Amino acid sequence: MLQVSDLCKGFGSGRNRLEVLKGIDLEIKPGELVALMGPSGCGKSTLLNIIGGLLDADSGSISLESFNYGTKSPNRVVEVRRRGVGWIFQDFHLIDRLSALDNVIFSLELAGVPSAEAEEQAREALDKVDLSDRLNFIPDQLSGGQQQRVAIARAIAGSRPLILADEPTGNLDVKSGLEIIDLFQRLCEEEQISVLMVTHDPTLASMADRMLLLRDGVTAASDIRSAWGVEGGIGE
Repeated sequence: MLQVSDLCKGFGSGRNRLEVLKGIDLEIKPGELVALMGPSGCGKSTLLNIIGGLLDADSGSISLESFNYGTKSPNRVVEVRRRGVGWIFQDFHLIDRLSALDNVIFSLELAGVPSAEAEEQAREALDKVDLSDRLNFIPDQLSGGQQQRVAIARAIAGSRPLILADEPTGNLDVKSGLEIIDLFQRLCEEEQISVLMVTHDPTLASMADRMLLLRDGVTAASDIRSAWGVEGGIGE
């Protein structure tokens, strides 16, 4: 479903050039939940930004269903952001004045979905995250976990095949965080959505189907023991 091949990205020039990604290879299957871990500053967010079409790589390629990109500039991969990838962040990024339903509808309309169709898709997405009884609640009336569920509904609305989750439980308590991972597992299994999740929490990472460790510019398959053993800690 997602294939990243020999992806490289650096910043700066000359002596100040920093090579962050040095040939990333990874694959994610439909319905797979993959946790990405690594030390602070190792390039996890850079990798997500390139996969999500927000940043172009220096070399390498990305294949996401019918999309082929990687080195294309962000203004040439608008459809990847509209139809290919949904984002979930540590901060929920909801619009305070809008209800849960309208937050999801607004996102779909920005992606070019007609209003009537957007409302239908938004209701369906909120039902999938168990918020059909909170459609008309604004963010201040929702718990942190519920706000993140709205953000997840926004990400999956429109049948995007891949969700990129950057520290999605970072602002939640332990119980709410576990509930979000449970929701990811259910969406992967029932909807065949794939999730690539950056996390610094080994407990949450161990609940994924697979763990990847990003270190020294490359990724490697990992398990919980080696993840714990990264020098300097994970994601500090």
